Amino acid sequence: MKLGLVTYNMAKDWDIDTIIETCAATAFEGVELRTTHAHGVEVTLSADERRVVKRKFEESPVELCGLGSAFEYHAIDQDELRRNIEGTKEYAKLAHDVGASGIKVRPNGLQEEAGIPKGKTLEQIGLALRECGEFAKDYGVEIRLEVHGRKTSEVPNIRAIMDVANHDNVFVCWNSNQSDVDSNGSVKGNFELVKDWIRLVHTRDLYVQSYPWRELFALLMNAGYRGYCLAEIPGSSDPERVMNYCSALWRELCRQ
Repeated sequence: MKLGLVTYNMAKDWDIDTIIETCAATAFEGVELRTTHAHGVEVTLSADERRVVKRKFEESPVELCGLGSAFEYHAIDQDELRRNIEGTKEYAKLAHDVGASGIKVRPNGLQEEAGIPKGKTLEQIGLALRECGEFAKDYGVEIRLEVHGRKTSEVPNIRAIMDVANHDNVFVCWNSNQSDVDSNGSVKGNFELVKDWIRLVHTRDLYVQSYPWRELFALLMNAGYRGYCLAEIPGSSDPERVMNYCSALWRELCRQ
């Protein structure tokens, strides 16, 4: 497996050169660039600007392993749903142009309080993902569904969404939520529900003892996962020091 960084919140104020330099200096091999942050990798970039971003990563030791969006598909308003789907498609084009292999999208809640049955919302999310996955496949870009949102972060609901999506270009971004952990302190049961779809992993601060990091990393490796574990950690006034500690602890926790 490989260690990488999510630019939310660490690196949210950095430009691309700083991201590359800092990751390279701290043994982070890849990065997922979050939309709206200072590095400015957005759909508004011109063709020339997209080529510049791609070249910077290609000429560096750091891989642009993904782009992180906030597109979501649970809206009751069908016009809003369509805007999110079409926005996802444009973001997939951006990922292709800058050399990112995938984009992160998310569910962000249910609509039960509005009287919409849970199953209907999960189905709507899954069908939207299928459409986005089909479109992005033509660009060689994966759609990665983050385990995210109120109640939608519960892994059985993610499994239900993935069963509806039923597309070979729609995957899961494991998000290391506390809700993954069962009453015995294990994530194994929830992991088994989605393990075949995991293409990206987000981690929190690895010193959090209530989450079974060593078990998670063992499960990933035993399942044949060879992708990125991306640190989604708070910013710091001494980022290299914090990232070096994160890198060292990640390697230790992965040691079998």
